Amino acid sequence: MIQIAICDDSEVTLQHLNQAVTTILQSNQEVADITLYSNSKNLSYDIKEGHFFDLILTDIEMPHMNGMELAATIRTHLPGALIIFITAYTKYALDAFELSAFRYIDKEMIPEKLPTAIKDAFRILHMQADQYYLLSNTRMYRKLLLKDILYISREGKNSVFHLTNQTEVKERKSLNPVMEGLNSSDFVFADRGIIVNLIHIVSIQDTTIELDNGEFLPASLARIKELKLLLQKIWRNSL
Repeated sequence: MIQIAICDDSEVTLQHLNQAVTTILQSNQEVADITLYSNSKNLSYDIKEGHFFDLILTDIEMPHMNGMELAATIRTHLPGALIIFITAYTKYALDAFELSAFRYIDKEMIPEKLPTAIKDAFRILHMQADQYYLLSNTRMYRKLLLKDILYISREGKNSVFHLTNQTEVKERKSLNPVMEGLNSSDFVFADRGIIVNLIHIVSIQDTTIELDNGEFLPASLARIKELKLLLQKIWRNSL
């Protein structure tokens, strides 16, 4: 189910947005879990602790942590989340653009702009539904966009997901069931201890793989031929 967070330091505005979003979802026959936050630091903390949200609606001018600071946290920990800024101030529009905000809505325009924004967000989220890996451990349940996964390595009984935002997430699961869960031809074993995302490979030299973030990974001789053939296919299709 799609997860939505709404954050505003005004309890009146928070409840108004909750009712507005609920009504929009009902009119479009959509279902979602909505979590309300009157304190942006609490939302930031939950995100850092592993809470997942697909869509986040937030004010900008808030005490403790403003919406721009909150968005920076979101981008670090939930790079695939869609952010809708809802504010009475237009001076932050450029900053919102730089943080890849999905929409920027003036509070005076909520009735006119919010329904379309929510509908467009859900259209994108439905399109991405099969592009996630569902990760779970004792601390979190999280969806990882496949394109945000650079590679997965084995660490004891854990699989470590290395992400494009330079963070790592562990799952207590061996690589074989992880590979099944990925269910994507973009992922392949580079050797017995590494699954690599082909879309992030920029070159293969001997038995060394170079990724687009500058990292280098080892590959086994037995896998090199398969890796090169798969890469050629991907690169041809991208032309």
